[in-house]
Amino acid sequence: MRDLHRPDITVLADPPLGRPRLKRLRLALVLFGLSLLALVSMVFGMMMAVASDLPELENRVEFKNAQNSILLDQSGNYLATLSHQGRMIVSLKDISPTMQHAIISIEDQRFYENAGVDVRAISRALWSDVLTGRAVQGGSTITQQFVKNATRAQNKRTVFEKLREAALAYHLTRKWSKEKILREYLNSIYFGNGAYGIEAAARTYFANDPDHFECNKRRCATELKPDESALLAGMVASPSAFDPVAHPAAAKRRRNIVLDKMFEQDYLTEAEHQRARSEPIPPRSQIQPPRIQAATERSGYFTTWVRQQLIDRYGARRALEGGLRVETTLNLGVQSAAEQTIQKWLPNPDGPQAALVAIDNNTGEVRAMVGGRNYAEVPFNLATQGQRQPGSAFKPFVLATALRNGISPSSTWTSKKQVFNVPDSSEKFTVNNYEDNYSGISTLERATTFSDNSVYAQVGIKTGTKKIAKTASRMGIRTPVSSNYAITLGGLKQGVTPLDLAHAYETFATGGLRVSGTLGTNKDGPVGIRKVSLRDDRSNEPITSGRNRPRRKRILPQPVADNVKRILGSVIKVGTARDANLGGTPAWGKTGTTENYGDAWFVGATQDMTVAVWVGYPNSLRPMETEYRGRPVAGGTYPAQIWRDFLLSVLQAQKDRLERSCEKFAEKRPDDKPPKRCLEAGLSNDPTSTAPPATSAGPDGGSLTKTTPDDAGTQGDDSPPATGGQGGAPGGVVPPAAPAPAPVPAPVQPPITDGGGAAPGGTAPP
Repeated sequence: MRDLHRPDITVLADPPLGRPRLKRLRLALVLFGLSLLALVSMVFGMMMAVASDLPELENRVEFKNAQNSILLDQSGNYLATLSHQGRMIVSLKDISPTMQHAIISIEDQRFYENAGVDVRAISRALWSDVLTGRAVQGGSTITQQFVKNATRAQNKRTVFEKLREAALAYHLTRKWSKEKILREYLNSIYFGNGAYGIEAAARTYFANDPDHFECNKRRCATELKPDESALLAGMVASPSAFDPVAHPAAAKRRRNIVLDKMFEQDYLTEAEHQRARSEPIPPRSQIQPPRIQAATERSGYFTTWVRQQLIDRYGARRALEGGLRVETTLNLGVQSAAEQTIQKWLPNPDGPQAALVAIDNNTGEVRAMVGGRNYAEVPFNLATQGQRQPGSAFKPFVLATALRNGISPSSTWTSKKQVFNVPDSSEKFTVNNYEDNYSGISTLERATTFSDNSVYAQVGIKTGTKKIAKTASRMGIRTPVSSNYAITLGGLKQGVTPLDLAHAYETFATGGLRVSGTLGTNKDGPVGIRKVSLRDDRSNEPITSGRNRPRRKRILPQPVADNVKRILGSVIKVGTARDANLGGTPAWGKTGTTENYGDAWFVGATQDMTVAVWVGYPNSLRPMETEYRGRPVAGGTYPAQIWRDFLLSVLQAQKDRLERSCEKFAEKRPDDKPPKRCLEAGLSNDPTSTAPPATSAGPDGGSLTKTTPDDAGTQGDDSPPATGGQGGAPGGVVPPAAPAPAPVPAPVQPPITDGGGAAPGGTAPP
């Protein structure tokens, strides 16, 4: 450029500034690099942070031990397998290869190749979602799905949560083998209809198939065929949408899609593929949701009772899937005797039902528990949950309190209609005996034998109803015990359970000591667990606080408890429970019957065992006025007879075991003196033995064989309850009934309440 003022001088211009676009591009590249580095650093940091969650996942008890807990009876016999939501844990070798192939083909076909995250699958799923504008395809691997289920993040589907799952899945593949991941995944996923895990699913959908006749002898998952495996694998994506019960057509279409995938990936031959597609899906009648598998039909009630105790003590996961070996107190032989006896006396499915609890007096351990007719159909446990009015079966608590407060068994009382003014009320408490049958003057002991309401109302009121309520609670009744006048006759505002009534009567049997244990239902409750250890621990050592230790607490002075037992012995010998007589075996107990024969009880004991029997209708308080051979069901009828036959069976089994033991001793050591127990039982040929032979007499003086309903006589129980005021429970004596035709079902009648304003007849199951 030339200067205009000086043409001979050339002025140089400033150099150009460069291209602005190139500078911006360079800056963008730098920023992108920094951002990418920051993103990589963030992802790396997040993955390292997520890695800290891995030990927590690995050490979770359900994945570390990977075993269902099992219940054993008193002698170590198998009783039941516990599971969480029906989940039965199995090893990979117990899962059919076709099931493994089916789940891989539809859920994660590169399962054995990817590192926990399948980038190709994610890209394909993302592209499909973009094209359709909605989520139509998933990209999660089996490992990611397992992590999602294990961390319970199904409802937290945020971007961060998905990234966290991917990072955790990546780390998991470096800690666990593919086989372990697949095993844990198949054991944990939901297959619909209450089936968690592959074994529960196989049992739910195919155990009733005639083709699977071996299913109950070994793992059902082992037997899964291609069409069955494909059906289950197809349900994982949506158990409700592909439910063969609710949507059979959709389930079959989904199954065939899985079969096609298996064929494409060379898991099936052409012939296997076509044959599997032609198979029908399981019909609705074949599908049976999982339930507790118990050793006997009715032991499911005991199993669920113990199951809840374990959950309360150890938590659900550890209790059910922590690989625990739980030795319970149940004796399967005693349990079977209880079930068979009840079935013999109450065979009519539409008639009254029974609940029974048997407790060992020395340990407080429950040896048998029947909570209903069929656990699979009605899981409500009448033995532990059925709160029913005890009627005169409550009177021993009145008697014990009276004796403790200085009232003599030989004290005399006037037996006549009684009318009491209720304190702080305008009500009258009116007490009647059955058919107005009064003895005039009666001792307290005689009033107990024949369940005289008039005398017991006077004795209870004089003793003090609050004292009586306190005695019952301290002896083992855990439901609230009211203190109104009606409790003198067993009319409570809230009922009692057979379990609690047996436990409380046991305090009499032990001479006034309430027996519980460190593994009892609560601080002072009955015991159902003896020891808890780990299944894979060969030493079988108990885990922390895993061994029950009996606890005994003095509740009654021994002379009082012994006096009560002596008086209650007359109830069986000459009173309202003559049908409970065990022949030569000493026993004692008390009957109970509520208004209009809605509940019938017999609770009593031998030297070794206390047993409570309740009979009635479980769903409502229905009168049983004709169900015992056309006559009313009172405590001295079915309950006493069930009690007697059950204990005779137990005593006979004990005698048989002792005989076998003594015979073996004599065979092995013929020159040695027999053990003392053999001599005492008269099971020895030793001429120096002077011990009398053990009696085997039945109630009629005959042999120890069980009697049938036609063999037994009938003896009434207690009178209808008191009327007026706060009501009451029945007492008195029903005259003996002549033999009559077989029992017939009771007519359907609406529920009733306890008489004269007393509390309703307990809590019936829903």
